[in-house]
Amino acid sequence: MSTHTTGTHTYEEIDVAVDGGTLRAGVWEPVAPAGPVPTVLAVHGITATHRTWTYLTDALPGTRVVAPDLRGRGRSNALPGPFGMARHADDLAVLLGELAAGPVVVVGHSMGGFVSVVLAHRHRDLVDSLILVDGGLPLDVPTGADPDELMQAVLGPASARLAMTFRDHEAYRDFWRAHPAFTDRVDQRLGAYFDYDLEPADGAWRPSSRIEAVTGDQRELVTGESLLPALDALDAPAVFLRAPRGLLDGEPLYAAEHVAAWVERLRIAAADIPDVNHYTIVMGPAGAEAVAQQVRALQVGVRM
Repeated sequence: MSTHTTGTHTYEEIDVAVDGGTLRAGVWEPVAPAGPVPTVLAVHGITATHRTWTYLTDALPGTRVVAPDLRGRGRSNALPGPFGMARHADDLAVLLGELAAGPVVVVGHSMGGFVSVVLAHRHRDLVDSLILVDGGLPLDVPTGADPDELMQAVLGPASARLAMTFRDHEAYRDFWRAHPAFTDRVDQRLGAYFDYDLEPADGAWRPSSRIEAVTGDQRELVTGESLLPALDALDAPAVFLRAPRGLLDGEPLYAAEHVAAWVERLRIAAADIPDVNHYTIVMGPAGAEAVAQQVRALQVGVRM
């Protein structure tokens, strides 16, 4: 497992025993902290890994960041199903218990936002507050829409990637360099993220997220099976951060009007982060700094 020191943190990977096997997580401990060290739990999206959070970690030099590979992804991809938001939330409760951490600020991106809301519902004592980054509010589902067809429309390109193989790590980086969300944006940190995502596959390489895990989770993103009851009971301070552009750098995942209606209903804070898409709101310097500003505000008790 990897261990190294960045300019701001010492990073290591840990394995934690959960139901069915071990959950991999990355832990970034701040270098030479000036005082008490707050902890942030950072939860990635549906086909991502904990390496999503390197930009955010760099923007939070005095904070310990704990980030899992969710069940079925990354180095947690040997964990069996069933999957779903509640299962992920319970895994995260075990992780926080192992690290004696909580209550913490929880940052969830995309599907990680859904998991974060359900974590606050099922394990309220572990959650101080929530930052929902372009995820965690119900999707705008047309009446009568088929959940599988809708998720194919939204996540089709991301899901299709999981069935692909790549000659080597550079070929996978080239795939992402051509992706509309990352054109001309692939730097060293993104390259390391892409490298980590790969695992050997019969002489080639493939993305580490298991298709059955993604399929098992994506239907719940549409139906809101665990999310809606969790939102109805939400009493943790929360802020929703919206990306004005979507997964392919075009139409946003959440329309502004849809977010406004839910924000009013839930009485939570919200903000648009300018000039980012669904990926770069966390996997880019400007987006990560905007998220970090919200983390710092919550850490000192100053909320929007």
